[in-house]
Amino acid sequence: MSIAGEGRQILACVDGSIYAQSVVAHAGWAARRLAAPVELLQVLGRREAVAEDRSGSIVAGARRRLLEQLATLDAERAKLLMQQARLDLDEASDTLSAAGVAQVDITLRHGDLLETIVEREPKARMTVIGKRGEAADFAKLHLGSNLERIVRAASRPVLIAARAFKPIETFLIAFDGRQSSMKAVEEVCGSELCAGLKGTLIHVGEPNVETQARIATAEAQLRAAGHAVETRLVAGLPEKAIPEAVSDLGVDLLVMGAYGHSRLRSLVIGSTTSEMIREARVPILVVR
Repeated sequence: MSIAGEGRQILACVDGSIYAQSVVAHAGWAARRLAAPVELLQVLGRREAVAEDRSGSIVAGARRRLLEQLATLDAERAKLLMQQARLDLDEASDTLSAAGVAQVDITLRHGDLLETIVEREPKARMTVIGKRGEAADFAKLHLGSNLERIVRAASRPVLIAARAFKPIETFLIAFDGRQSSMKAVEEVCGSELCAGLKGTLIHVGEPNVETQARIATAEAQLRAAGHAVETRLVAGLPEKAIPEAVSDLGVDLLVMGAYGHSRLRSLVIGSTTSEMIREARVPILVVR
């Protein structure tokens, strides 16, 4: 699905992680570029938002009093979590409004994040999410579990926020000549999200005649859409060569298809694409 056309708002997923501010900033950038409203979404896990029911415990005396105290603490913790979430959402809404986003809606629920996104995604142009969530280990090799689930299930483009936001002036498209990477090119050409940005088209490996023709076609499409673009052919493995190119060229945004050929296949735990996301230090737009 494309950013343009169906759907309206930017669906921004926020939580208590250090990526939350960056998600809000990236959502604001996308909203201004697309002249779109933003829906701020926070989903508390069922165990976090609902106090544990201990009424079925059959005990007496001191144990019963202890369970009653624990139940009271559970209920109070659930209330505090909801209050904190509302405060976080209100602050994020104020930030977006101050940044020039005309309409900001807030949704706070408890349940499963993926299920909620799937439900709300038909009304969205794109989903913005952090690379790691509140519960994720910050070890280099750990991606947020919700991120991988959402990208695999998404029908709309997903913008994966970097650790911190910085102005986006350039983009790089990971291009392997297959349908998914052609779709990424079409997305960039047809959306206001990247309008006026300078671009690079990168292919890793030795292209065959057919791929060379598609590279030329993609480059022509990008130029016709008003992008100053250059093409690079590099050797090596995509999961290493592409993040290195992003760093060496000072690229601000990596664009790639959700599905592709060989080492540029879909986001699956342990896949090459997951490794590229771990290595890249810039926001990544994954196009369905």
